[in-house]
Amino acid sequence: MTATALGPSLLHVEGLTRRFGALTAVDGITFDLRQDEILSIVGPNGAGKTTLFNLLSGQLTPSSGRVEFEGRDISRLKPFERCRLGIARTFQIVRPLLGLSTLENVMIGSFLRHGRRRAAREAAVAVLDETGLGPRSAVPARELTLVERKRLEVARALATEPRLLLLDEVMAGLTPPEVDRAIELFSEIHSRGVTLLVVEHNLTVVRTLCRRAIVVDHGAMLAEGTPDEVFAMPQVIEAYLGP
Repeated sequence: MTATALGPSLLHVEGLTRRFGALTAVDGITFDLRQDEILSIVGPNGAGKTTLFNLLSGQLTPSSGRVEFEGRDISRLKPFERCRLGIARTFQIVRPLLGLSTLENVMIGSFLRHGRRRAAREAAVAVLDETGLGPRSAVPARELTLVERKRLEVARALATEPRLLLLDEVMAGLTPPEVDRAIELFSEIHSRGVTLLVVEHNLTVVRTLCRRAIVVDHGAMLAEGTPDEVFAMPQVIEAYLGP
């Protein structure tokens, strides 16, 4: 599928850089994410992938460079402001509100688009059904399994009704059958018009879910192309396996 077929650029990242003192965690990254695309960001541990996500979602502000969403510079917007524009994300370490039920956790996200409690509850129930958590809606979040908490993390993000969903290693620690169900879920989410940007270590998942991948190493872009293309590049193999 060509970029033209995918539609216009939804997210434009140009020269994005983040420094922590003498350490450059993200170093001049530039790419476009097209509307309705699924793009994967891959790289070895410590490559800067999560820092990049934090810059895109507003947890961090860039030292230089910019982030544009639908042509608007959002580089200095706070996370809740970006969420209102249609950007949602998950986190590697899931932190549900343990004292609330599964449904109540998701309703917090749905209140962004639905001001009345009844409407927010109906929207949250629909998201729970979509993510397979419907039967667990009344269960306190503290009683959920790790897999269920990961689904809850996705459900809370989906409840904000995003146009762009950032998924940060949501399949880490899952069994192969659980990974298969997660791939099916994200394919369904994508099919209804949500653009996905995915950080993922499982290369089989990347090949199955994504048509384009960006490889990051030491904070900088190392390669870009289809998953099969980039995973065959000598510099990518060296980054993962060492010289």
